[in-house]
Amino acid sequence: MRLSLIYIFLFTCLIFGCDRAAQHETVRYVIPDQPELATGYTPKPGWATSEFAVAAANPLAADAGYQIIKAGGSAVDAAIAIQLVLTLVEPQSSGIGGGAFLLFWDGEQVHAYNGRETAPSSASENLFLDENGNSLPYSEAVRSGLSVGVPGTLALLKKAHEEHGILPWKELFEPAIVLSEQGFRISPRLHSLLDSDDALRNDAIARAFYFDEYGDPYPAGYNLKNPALAHILRNVSEQGLPAFYQGKVAEDIVYRVQNHPERPGVMTVDDIVLYPTLKLQTDTMCNDWKSYRICGFPPPSSGHIAIMQILGIMENLDQSETALRDSIPTAEWLHNFFEASKLAFADRNKYVADPLFVDSPGGDWQHLLASGYLTKRAALISTTQTMGLAAPGIPGGEQSFFGSQGNQPERGTSHISVIDREGRAVSMTTTIESGFGSRIMSNGGTGLSGGFPLNNELTDFSLTPIDEDGSLIANRVEPGKRPRSSMSPSLVFDNESGRLLATVGSPGGAAIIHYTAKSIIGMFDWGLNAQEAIDLPNFADFNSAPVLEEGYFPASVISALEELGHEVIIRPMTSGLQAIQVTGDGYFGGADPRREGIVMGE
Repeated sequence: MRLSLIYIFLFTCLIFGCDRAAQHETVRYVIPDQPELATGYTPKPGWATSEFAVAAANPLAADAGYQIIKAGGSAVDAAIAIQLVLTLVEPQSSGIGGGAFLLFWDGEQVHAYNGRETAPSSASENLFLDENGNSLPYSEAVRSGLSVGVPGTLALLKKAHEEHGILPWKELFEPAIVLSEQGFRISPRLHSLLDSDDALRNDAIARAFYFDEYGDPYPAGYNLKNPALAHILRNVSEQGLPAFYQGKVAEDIVYRVQNHPERPGVMTVDDIVLYPTLKLQTDTMCNDWKSYRICGFPPPSSGHIAIMQILGIMENLDQSETALRDSIPTAEWLHNFFEASKLAFADRNKYVADPLFVDSPGGDWQHLLASGYLTKRAALISTTQTMGLAAPGIPGGEQSFFGSQGNQPERGTSHISVIDREGRAVSMTTTIESGFGSRIMSNGGTGLSGGFPLNNELTDFSLTPIDEDGSLIANRVEPGKRPRSSMSPSLVFDNESGRLLATVGSPGGAAIIHYTAKSIIGMFDWGLNAQEAIDLPNFADFNSAPVLEEGYFPASVISALEELGHEVIIRPMTSGLQAIQVTGDGYFGGADPRREGIVMGE
């Protein structure tokens, strides 16, 4: 009788299909121990695993992904659980009030999901201009209702889950809900950022939630509960996206935006309701470098194009075999990197914007990465003197009427890397832009303590719609448009076999491009493991003065760069890289020593 039932079950599965989720182990989330974390620079060992690996910017988030995979979940399932926990424990960087880009390798092809925020339908190119037609100071633009874009993270996660999830949607919310209800210990990094952010205290919800009666942030180690977030997440887990994009949550987001005391925004409930109807799945951009194939996001992200331009330009340069001395890049190598970065950022600031609003140069974004074009760009680099300010090129052979956007600050963000038991991989970069976003919190209309911060993503648009010559800027504000991003979630493959080699990405504003490029070069050009590549000192050039990470570079390197005409800036550069490499016997993961992230797996 028992054998007959088994045959009946197998026959039914063969004819009608079996629900993958019905065969999994039910998620029974257990809060892990929460040891005190050091802040500042904390050396990380690197982690070798054999079956799967999860890398995230906070140990509680990494553990949530770990428990989901242990219960039979996919890499996408794990990324969802991680993001929801990050909303709670790393609210300064990402969350359900922001947006994200997610790449997923299913073992055969790469899928891309674009959850970038959108400008409200009533927004205009003059959104950030004052009554005299001048652009607002950046800090005032950020800390306002004007800066808030329609959140896209939850819609992205739902779409990715519908196509690649294994565990039930509801169960992926359990870690974040339990932690929100029972509390988590505030980390040193979160405490220090709360302590240094006076603007957040001006928001009534944030002030009542994160600060005591004297206006001081709760100390590191304090057990913080977030009942408002728990309530919102439970509703979304049970009811789906309407529980966020419609009803009380949408109404409260709009109320907070429209009632900012100094600079109210123009978002409406209809703007939020519309978001899940947008096309969230997009094409990937995959390009060859050396013997590798690197996949990333097309516009509105500028990350992949800029990274591949930097790598491709440097391939055309004569370079000595010595690129590293005592784990520090040489001045000669840095000079080439900085010059290539200048050229890439000159193109980025002229051409890259939301492709639904701006045509690609010559009708194809790949013109920016054509080998002949990169060879011409590389020919502009001198070995004896910096070029100073680089000019944009003419990819595709067609002049563009757009002007060039000036540099603006970009901050915040978090990165997630996951490879599951089946070798499926996620590279996901997620953000609310600045630290704590717009400094506006929503409690979803629950009336409960806590909630989630709203993004300031619209300040990733050019604050002014025209350049100094009066030419329109491609990345200006327009209704329904997505702002340009630097987020660079990347997947690296062996070009010949097609085998996955790594998932990597970082937070860090515009420097995300340089941080991710550094790690790819470290792993696949210099033969370092993921942790060693992440540990390398940071460096960047945004088509201005080059920046070196404080405390790393010897005087000899700095003086050699100055002799080439570089006006070197030394400052902290707090990346948050997460990377997982595929090895011969499993995986090796690295987490940035500059933040609190870890790698977990078996």
